[in-house]
Amino acid sequence: MFASFLIGLREGLEATLVVSVLVAFLVKGDRRDRLPLVWTGVLAAVALSVGFGALLTFTAAHLDHRQQELFDAITSLLATVFVTAMIFWMRRAARSLSGELRARLGDALRLGPFAVVVMAFLAVAREGLETALLFFASVQGATTTATPLIGISLGLLTSVVIGWGLYRSALRINLTTFFHWTGLLLILVAAGIFKYGVHDLQEADLLPGLSTQAFDISAILPADSWWGALIAGMFNITPQPTVLETVAWVAYAVPTLILFLRPPSNRPAPAAPATAETS
Repeated sequence: MFASFLIGLREGLEATLVVSVLVAFLVKGDRRDRLPLVWTGVLAAVALSVGFGALLTFTAAHLDHRQQELFDAITSLLATVFVTAMIFWMRRAARSLSGELRARLGDALRLGPFAVVVMAFLAVAREGLETALLFFASVQGATTTATPLIGISLGLLTSVVIGWGLYRSALRINLTTFFHWTGLLLILVAAGIFKYGVHDLQEADLLPGLSTQAFDISAILPADSWWGALIAGMFNITPQPTVLETVAWVAYAVPTLILFLRPPSNRPAPAAPATAETS
């Protein structure tokens, strides 16, 4: 549940911040008549995301064992790529996001109503599609989808409440700190998803070593204990991983954490070329 909650909270808050920036821009600019266009784009993006999640579930349910393992592997690897790109993009663009959105919406308003709908749709659809893919990939190892579904629903609901509070200036949180710590946790979640994708490739007989275990920690991480279920659900950690799964987890998590924790380089802007004085 925690991993699903974190995905819903992080992705939901990004989408909520985008919508709040667009709404605030229109309200402050006395363009409330354009608000229905923004909500139309947002609702279309939500519908697309829900449909995409349903399509993934429907496709996986109508495949044979090997095809399903391969399909799960592909979605897990794609989810890892998307969440990694999202984490580093938000780390780099968080401070300039509001200004960029206002500039794009201003351009859309000049182009016409359809452009406003498309702009709002595209701004939210990316987060929605990522959420659907991440959620599908993160629950592949779960015994039931009920608990992860509750987790992501609570995460999305919490993100809406936080976004509304920020919009009404009722809440003051450091978004840079928030995205930093959630980014760290999502890297560990993504490492587990990547590991599970490698396991699926082994199950599909595309990678060797399915029966070669790296270690066995069943005694200290029993599957029927609450802490074992919590850790396994959060980070896709299994008591008896294969060697290749373990290598994949470490190969993703270690360099990604190092790059994420590395302070951003503040390169000085190049000096403007001197111009000769003319008399």
